[in-house]
Amino acid sequence: MIAKGDKINDRYQIIRSIGEGGMANVYLAYDTILDRNVAVKILRGDLATDEKFVRRFQREAISASSLSHPNIVEMYDVGEDDGKYFIVMEYLEGKTLKSLVKKRGALTLSEVVDIMLQLTSAVACAHDSYIIHRDIKPQNVLILDDGKVKITDFGIAMALNSNELTQTNSVMGSVHYLPPEQANGTGASVKSDIYSLGILMYELLTGKLPFKGENAVEIAIKQMRDPIPSVCEFNPEIPQSIENIVLKAAAKNPKNRYNSVAEMHDDIASSLTEARKNEKKLTYMYSEVDFDEDKHLPTREKLNEDIVEAKSEEIKVKKLNKAALFTAIGAGVVILLTTIFLIVMSNSKPKDIEIPDVSKKTVVEAEKELEKLGFEVNTKTEEKASSTIAKGKVVETSPSIGRTVKAGTKITLIVSTGTDKIKIKDYTNQDFETVKNSLEKLGLNVIGKEKEITKDDNLEEGTIIEQDIEEGKKLTKGDTITLTFAKIIVVYPDFVNENYTLDEVEVFCEDNEITLNSVAKETDEVPENYIISQTRQAGSKVVKGVTLRVTYAKKKPEEPKTDTSDKETKETTDKTTTEKTDTNSTNNSSSSQTTN
Repeated sequence: MIAKGDKINDRYQIIRSIGEGGMANVYLAYDTILDRNVAVKILRGDLATDEKFVRRFQREAISASSLSHPNIVEMYDVGEDDGKYFIVMEYLEGKTLKSLVKKRGALTLSEVVDIMLQLTSAVACAHDSYIIHRDIKPQNVLILDDGKVKITDFGIAMALNSNELTQTNSVMGSVHYLPPEQANGTGASVKSDIYSLGILMYELLTGKLPFKGENAVEIAIKQMRDPIPSVCEFNPEIPQSIENIVLKAAAKNPKNRYNSVAEMHDDIASSLTEARKNEKKLTYMYSEVDFDEDKHLPTREKLNEDIVEAKSEEIKVKKLNKAALFTAIGAGVVILLTTIFLIVMSNSKPKDIEIPDVSKKTVVEAEKELEKLGFEVNTKTEEKASSTIAKGKVVETSPSIGRTVKAGTKITLIVSTGTDKIKIKDYTNQDFETVKNSLEKLGLNVIGKEKEITKDDNLEEGTIIEQDIEEGKKLTKGDTITLTFAKIIVVYPDFVNENYTLDEVEVFCEDNEITLNSVAKETDEVPENYIISQTRQAGSKVVKGVTLRVTYAKKKPEEPKTDTSDKETKETTDKTTTEKTDTNSTNNSSSSQTTN
């Protein structure tokens, strides 16, 4: 039993379980030596004592360790610790391609082309190393947030020259993506992976699987018998060049498929070019119903003796006419696949079960359905906001809905807490950065706009003064709100009319890092040292480093004073002289009259 905190190989400390498979369980662990998170894959306890499974598990490690490609999950370490066989791989935070398709349905054409180019590049690299994946399906493909895809689980990958095949791994690949030759008991080849890639591409383009049935046998028969549906009929906007890639990759007869994954990659790369705009629908060169795998498969592996014997006993076809031949083959295939299916099911302990869709059900309803199928339901639920599922109803499960796990697996129900709407409050007069951080944590996009405000003792810089979403409105995650906050600025006062002195202007300039150039003007009209004029307009914004010129008043100098006593003496002397002159004149006049 692996528990949180356990150490594997005295190095990898288990954090939690992140997946369960038919052959191994996967855990998130911490590499105490290299200080990083890793994924540790440990062979299931009920299989660790089976020599065949152990050999196959070890073969996986040897095969996968030779692969180095940006679209293949990297393997770091392999070993055995106290009977636990483990593989250490890079840990990636992403979702599976299957979950993406379940959530969105059909992907866009550009997305499909991009994903398929990455996948075919990775598989071609594996084939160059003589490794066939054998289980290509969207559940085994991770897609990261940046759009990069990574193929995981080379757990059933085998070297091309391997000749060992067990009953279990003969039908190990998911039947929805299983090539006809494997469904019929023939070994995997490079063209088997090509077929699976074709089915996967169909699912990405349509959001659906091409072949469905009540059970694995029914689906396998359709894989061998029914032609793949047209993606162009599903969506007329899909170019014929894209459909032709699906038709060629997913052909029943391996002769009609691509010769290599590299060839498929090149075909996808040129599929949307102008030269292929009016491409005609693909027609197969070889028959899709009357062919013998023995003549063209690069490799062929032996079936389990019991299955071979069943096949030889049940299928006895000798020189029948064409119609009878097809009938006999069909009956034989049914018997063969039924035998294989029963053998595999009988050897599976416990059996694999797909987790049903219990979303939108109550917890009680979901528990009953899951327990009826053989699952154990965790008594403790988890919560998740949902705008589409009512509060108290199941949103999803962990492991996720649609995943195939062992009977008895503990399922955790994730219950809706209701809408994830965010109610907007009045954020004015609050600090912008504080509000921004809290809203972004709720999932909103916050845009900040500065508004220049004249310095005010009652308003601090960064204070929100406006918002474009009014109080009480509700937003969802991803919506945007714009908050306008104060940017405090300084403006030039009216130094003249507000009676600033030169000293006060000097203090203002020093505080605001302005260069002052002052000029004096003699006048008696303005008190001395008060400002008469300024070069920067009152009310205009202050910018550091500029020059302000002001003119201030300077009192006029007084005129020199004269001596008043000297002036009075002079005036008296002048008056006496004048009077004396006038007397003499009078006397002379009198003398003259007397003489006459």
